[in-house]
Amino acid sequence: MPPASRKDLSLKWLELFQICARKGSMQAAAEEAGLSVSTVSHHIKSLEDHLGVALFNHARRPMVLTPKGQVFLRNIDLGLEAIRKAQAEASAGNIIEASYLRIGTIEDFDSDITPALAVYLSKHMDACDFLYATGTSRQIIDMLRDRKLDLGITTSPPERLKDVTDRPLLRDPFAVVVPANYTGQAEGVLEGSEPLPFLRFSSDLIIAQQIEAQLSRLGASLPVRFESANTQTIMAMVANGAGWTIATPLLFSRARRFQPKLKLLPFPGKSFARQLSLLSTPDCSRSMIQLVEQQVRKSIQTDLLAPLHEKAPWLKDRFRLIDA
Repeated sequence: MPPASRKDLSLKWLELFQICARKGSMQAAAEEAGLSVSTVSHHIKSLEDHLGVALFNHARRPMVLTPKGQVFLRNIDLGLEAIRKAQAEASAGNIIEASYLRIGTIEDFDSDITPALAVYLSKHMDACDFLYATGTSRQIIDMLRDRKLDLGITTSPPERLKDVTDRPLLRDPFAVVVPANYTGQAEGVLEGSEPLPFLRFSSDLIIAQQIEAQLSRLGASLPVRFESANTQTIMAMVANGAGWTIATPLLFSRARRFQPKLKLLPFPGKSFARQLSLLSTPDCSRSMIQLVEQQVRKSIQTDLLAPLHEKAPWLKDRFRLIDA
């Protein structure tokens, strides 16, 4: 019998090594894996003993990979992704038999898309239990990276995510939203020549950072009277004449109760937009991704694009689905 130190390489060792490398902490890895810190430590030590090399500099906090550990991680990432894809495809070859699916969406889809998707999936996947989460784009992305979700619909992240697949869905252009009784041009509020103050989205949101980057490129410096992370709050303020904002048709569509008191104007100059995408983990099967994407695209076209294109024809070439 071979010595214990040379027993077969454990998949659990590799998974915990990957989590520790990503989190930089055995405590954080233990919390994610639902294990004790001592158990995680034991598995990492067993992996290092098996390989005969130190993968972490254990004297550093947070944990730091050694040069050999960095090389090992690159290969393990690819290997585990391949294993997870194989497992997902094998277990979900028949969508009807899938047993559990976790989906996260940004709040922008709460009114129409998410409810329609939930109804559709529940009818077509009788044996499946579902978890639906709502949050900001950053929260949904973090949950995907921590494997707490299988799929997510978010604003496309500014950085490339190597452990999450990005499938573009929707081009959502930025526009100027003013009170319905405003008779001037969008240039007026943007240049600050109108008395209406600018109402801004909270600076920690991806959408706010995109808006600020565009304003910076234009050399526009706007005094901010009000800042909020809540779309409905900002739209209510605009509807009541408290100011104006920069938003998107999708955000405008959510504010149905305020729309009679709002006016959507094209953003002056060159158009700029955010992109919304369907993100998935390597664990999620292609058949599941395709099913969700097909239904989401159908709902976007019917419930979002068609009504707004009718109200604002100038949006037809700007607010649109992105070809798959």
